[in-house]
Amino acid sequence: MKRKLQGKYVISSTSGEKVRAFVPAPLPPRPPIDWSPALRDKFDQALIALGRLDSVSTLLPDTNVFLYMYVRKEAVLSSMIEGTQSSLSDLLLFEMDQTPGVPLNDVQEVSNYVAALDHGLQLLNEGLPISLRLLREVHGVLLASGRGSHQRPGEFRRSQNWIGGTRPGNASFVPPPADYVPECMGQLEQFLQNKPEPTSVLVKAALAHVQFETIHPFLDGNGRLGRLLITLLLCDQDVLRIPMLYLSLYFKTYRRHYYELLDRVRTTGEWEAWLHFFAEAVLMTATQAAETAKYLHDLTNRDRDRISGIGRAAPSALQIHRAMMAQPIATSASLSKATGLTPATVNKALGQLERLGIVKELTEQRRNRLFSYFDYIETLNQGTDLPD
Repeated sequence: MKRKLQGKYVISSTSGEKVRAFVPAPLPPRPPIDWSPALRDKFDQALIALGRLDSVSTLLPDTNVFLYMYVRKEAVLSSMIEGTQSSLSDLLLFEMDQTPGVPLNDVQEVSNYVAALDHGLQLLNEGLPISLRLLREVHGVLLASGRGSHQRPGEFRRSQNWIGGTRPGNASFVPPPADYVPECMGQLEQFLQNKPEPTSVLVKAALAHVQFETIHPFLDGNGRLGRLLITLLLCDQDVLRIPMLYLSLYFKTYRRHYYELLDRVRTTGEWEAWLHFFAEAVLMTATQAAETAKYLHDLTNRDRDRISGIGRAAPSALQIHRAMMAQPIATSASLSKATGLTPATVNKALGQLERLGIVKELTEQRRNRLFSYFDYIETLNQGTDLPD
């Protein structure tokens, strides 16, 4: 359905020029969403896929081990959309105090994303609702260090920003002027808390994501926080018990169409087209996440069975195998610390795992050798090398 402009333009003066900045109308959309049979069916499919994904999480023998790596994959993908070059391996090396193969600021941004998600989930567990306070706190962690640390972490912007272009005058989109941000964000908070009317959680996540990206309330980190908001909403409303749904890979794959849809919502009110895209993103991503979880579960079980057949060395090798599920790039020293095994026992076990083809050495040196649980890493890496 095409509607009129979903807000208004106001004149904003910034960087020595006047530009038209867009101020969005409050949610929910008016007139209401036109729920065609096709759109309703797509949302039903997305909800079924989310239910399957949530049930998969209960079947994993060690959910925390899987989630540890899956969250890091999402951090890499979400940061890639913003232009960082850090890979999953770079992040794991950084967390081990090893030198990554990319600029330190890139991998620091990815590490901050992991910390920001953890902080947001902790706040929810402590009873804080999805609110402006929660978003500011999560943003403060997201930009705590690295390139964005000078961009007022945890504070709404006090100056005009823009998206695309080299200056406001040639930007592809100019968000609301800074003095409109508190009111716009206050209205968004009301919507998130079911005022003036209740909204089902998946629809709420879809609408709120667009609104947040349109307001662009911070000087930096808006894209990453806008994607985190989706996951936090689903966890807050118990649609997912653990944060296993991330849409960054889908948004990255269809990046141009994603931005076109955001623009169409603002200018012609085509919320239905956006909602269809969003539901498809949830459906595809939830299905892929469930398949990845099952594949990794089967992979680690097969490897565990192979290790169990090596005889007396099996118990220590199994401990190393389990440790490398949580830390699939590791040194013998880090594995010794994680398992409590002596360095000699760890090195012997690593030798056994190498002979089985489960572990590969990444370095050719006598000390500080790096080892990789290669197939595990390769499975998680799928999709992280897509071109921008």
